[in-house]
Amino acid sequence: MEDHTYSRGHEKESPRKRKRELKRQRDRKNNKTKVNIGVAFPRWKELMRSKDFKRDAEVACFLLDSYERELRAVTSTPLKGKPSKVLTPAVSSISSGTDRDEHLGAIAEAPEIESLEQSLHDMSIAEDVDENVFNDPMNSVIDWTDEGSAFHQRDDGERDDSSDEEYLPPISIRMGGALKAVQTVDHLPVIGLDETVHDLSAHEDPTDEPLPSVELPSYPDPLKVQCVDDIICVRAAVLYETCLRQLVTLMKLPVDRCTGVLRTGLVCDSVAPFHINITYKGTAMIAEWVCPNGHSLWRWNSQPVMKFGMQAGDFLLSTNILLSGNNYGKVSLLFKFMNMGMVNPNTFCTIQDTYCVDAVKEYWEERNTEAIRRLQGKDVVVLGDGRNDSPGHCAQYCSYTTMELDTKEIIHVATIDKRHTSWNSNIMEKEGFIQTVDKLSREIKLVEICTDAHIQIGALMNPDKGKYKDLGIHHSLDMWHGAKNLAKKLAAAGKVKGQSILLHWLKDIVNHFWWSCKTADTKEQFLALWIGICHHVCNIHTWQMGSCQHSDLGDGKEWIERDSKSHKALVDIVFNKRWLKDVHKYLRFRSTADLESFQNHVLMYASKRFAFTPPVYEARVLLAALDYNFHCNRPTRTTSEGKQIFRRLYNKHARRYSLYALKSEKTYEYISELQGKIINKRLTSGVGMPRKRSLRPNDPRRLGVVPPIPPPPISELMRTQVSRGLGAAFQEAAHLE
Repeated sequence: MEDHTYSRGHEKESPRKRKRELKRQRDRKNNKTKVNIGVAFPRWKELMRSKDFKRDAEVACFLLDSYERELRAVTSTPLKGKPSKVLTPAVSSISSGTDRDEHLGAIAEAPEIESLEQSLHDMSIAEDVDENVFNDPMNSVIDWTDEGSAFHQRDDGERDDSSDEEYLPPISIRMGGALKAVQTVDHLPVIGLDETVHDLSAHEDPTDEPLPSVELPSYPDPLKVQCVDDIICVRAAVLYETCLRQLVTLMKLPVDRCTGVLRTGLVCDSVAPFHINITYKGTAMIAEWVCPNGHSLWRWNSQPVMKFGMQAGDFLLSTNILLSGNNYGKVSLLFKFMNMGMVNPNTFCTIQDTYCVDAVKEYWEERNTEAIRRLQGKDVVVLGDGRNDSPGHCAQYCSYTTMELDTKEIIHVATIDKRHTSWNSNIMEKEGFIQTVDKLSREIKLVEICTDAHIQIGALMNPDKGKYKDLGIHHSLDMWHGAKNLAKKLAAAGKVKGQSILLHWLKDIVNHFWWSCKTADTKEQFLALWIGICHHVCNIHTWQMGSCQHSDLGDGKEWIERDSKSHKALVDIVFNKRWLKDVHKYLRFRSTADLESFQNHVLMYASKRFAFTPPVYEARVLLAALDYNFHCNRPTRTTSEGKQIFRRLYNKHARRYSLYALKSEKTYEYISELQGKIINKRLTSGVGMPRKRSLRPNDPRRLGVVPPIPPPPISELMRTQVSRGLGAAFQEAAHLE
């Protein structure tokens, strides 16, 4: 077994090595196609702006066409053939007078990387497995394992778990359990749960080939960011001080004498070599050439500069910490371990609050408007669920998320702060549901909404006296939560002395409820199937109103005696009026499992272990929704034969494996658009970053501070004891006198 694992590890390394070698060959080929236009760079850019060209290839074609027309006018002989098509992308518009900048910007388009089919040839393929059929809730059953049970065996033969009052059976959904032909997934490789959420791709190593150096004719101006293309998608790297000092020591400045003025009014006239100082500013390194008299000849910054002196690298780092769902403290610790400079925490918070938060919300509104427009004119079924930022009654935020059933797309996110509900955490989910229904009912035709069994939401959707009784929206309940609640009641009844036999039947009873909801279409059909469990547990399979639909069960099951204490407890649960009143909400067999998956994905952006301000928390939840919507329908990986690749995903509650189709890697194509919006906010602003951050008009922190905690009420018994104590003290004082 160890040898097999070792060989698989070596097989995974070979595609990466081939991929690196292909990239090196591609970069060597690209370096041969670079063109250096030198001092003509400003004129080149001026022509591009005057002609409104978007790419340098358009400028080159324009110049070649002009040359051909001029040549035809002189020779009156047409050229043979056509000018070759230029494949170079747009050159960076960073303002500079150097030849090196043009050389670095004119990178040729790379050919497409060859398919990764060869790297996937060793992956297991399930030819007889259909993912959609296997994961269909209609083909599922309720299941769990009996291993590690908390029930204890007593001397009288009955199980007793009275020491564990919080026991809950490990109930879970087993996908594909109801199929006639069982599809096994045991032969598929196992993947981790984090791979299904993050889908991080391996980083490629940058090329090791150095770029050819060009001697600078004069001091270049500092690089400045004038548009989004000057900084977005520009490659960056880690720079070590020793390597930078080695480079600048070998450099020769275009002047060999200092032209600074001394205090006496004379020219300094100091000669080379000059002293080189290397300083740090944020994440940048700055090299400065200084003469012996302290005059600065030239300063070089490792980063371009934005408006008002902000370094572009610091700005993008602060932006991408938020966009990637990271935490400033952890990234700062990483930079500290690497002995690298880091953005000041106040600068990070200011950039995040001033430029990033509003840009994320605006981008979400644009995408959400498009999604709502696609749903107009259709009968829409949605799934709704709330998520608190921390467990228990101490939650500060609640994000109520709504997902469209067919496309699995997040169409609305409502973030509720505790201040919106007068510091009452228990009604935050209800408030989020109200905001969701009020907004969606005005924009689309909402015909059904599926939630968990939340009492307050059930009251709002009551068809007789609920707030939304006139909208005609059908309220469905999640099947898994219904089965879980039934298991709780049976487990509580089985813990009563003399009723432990119910624990042996718990799994079968819950599975019968699951099957009845899948089979029945009306409440009458459900009741006809559901009440049969009361006869079946007593080994009675035919009764006056119907009969069981199973085959011969054989021996080996302990039956419950009719009219016994355990049987009466079961009958009370089966015929419970409150239970049967809402049973019609389960008959459409809806599940919020996909929405629960998204709630788990939110942890990547807004972990419950960190605290965020209200605007930042809302922005992080929206980023999770954008990530989910962009990648939820990405294609699955296939081999060269076109067959899907599957993996096994371990369910710790069911202690079984479920089927997972291996999807293609995430592309995050929308991130560059978001970065562009954020940088544009900085470039178009007429002022620099504010020294003091003010609260937005809709910020919930404007609603006030935490109300004071009232003193605990004094009971009548305490008053009596206090009065008796004071009376005894007065009597003792009088006696002493």
